[in-house]
Amino acid sequence: MRVSKAKPKGRAAGSQRKVRVPKRPASYHHGSLRPALLRAAERILERDGIQALTRRAAAREAGVSHAAQKNHFGDMTGLLSDLAAVGFQRIAAAMHASQRDSHSPAERLEAVGRGYVSFARAHPGLFRLMYRSERLDMSRPALREAVAASGHVLHCAVGAVREESLGGTLTLAQAAHVASAWSLVHGFATLLLDGPLQRLMSQLPAVADPEALLQAMLDASTLKCRDRSQ
Repeated sequence: MRVSKAKPKGRAAGSQRKVRVPKRPASYHHGSLRPALLRAAERILERDGIQALTRRAAAREAGVSHAAQKNHFGDMTGLLSDLAAVGFQRIAAAMHASQRDSHSPAERLEAVGRGYVSFARAHPGLFRLMYRSERLDMSRPALREAVAASGHVLHCAVGAVREESLGGTLTLAQAAHVASAWSLVHGFATLLLDGPLQRLMSQLPAVADPEALLQAMLDASTLKCRDRSQ
């Protein structure tokens, strides 16, 4: 007597069981890859320093392949230049945001200076990169435009104190006024970030801080600016 074998329940005999393949993480859309890479590059810059920032490191930090970022920056100079452009955009915004409608022209100039130093202290790695001209390509449109935008804020503030518009070709006196204001806050920020200013700060009363020293410097500078503009 022939005994029939029971058929397996569920799938038909001979069928292969499907293996569930885990989904890959969602990839960046083409339009969002560039800002993601710039954010990743900035994290490396602030965390580990410029010596650790490479295109491969930025791609790894962003979670994408090394080849994915080539079309956006070209080479390392391109990546650093576009990252510096982000910095100049932000410092322009910081200087602009520090001003108030109720400020006098002299107060606006002081506020611009405080905004400049505040940005430098908040983003020291990015601030240093922005002025490493040997690492940047100033022919890139994004960088040129961002540099011009940040300079425009300072020119407008100095022009308001001088009661004249600063644009295009400058006189020697106008250029000196802009350079004086810029040198004061840039020098202060650089000395503060790099450490030498701490030795001077140690000679001040315990209640003094960098903001108080900066304000005293801005006050003295503003008085001189008023004298020259009269």
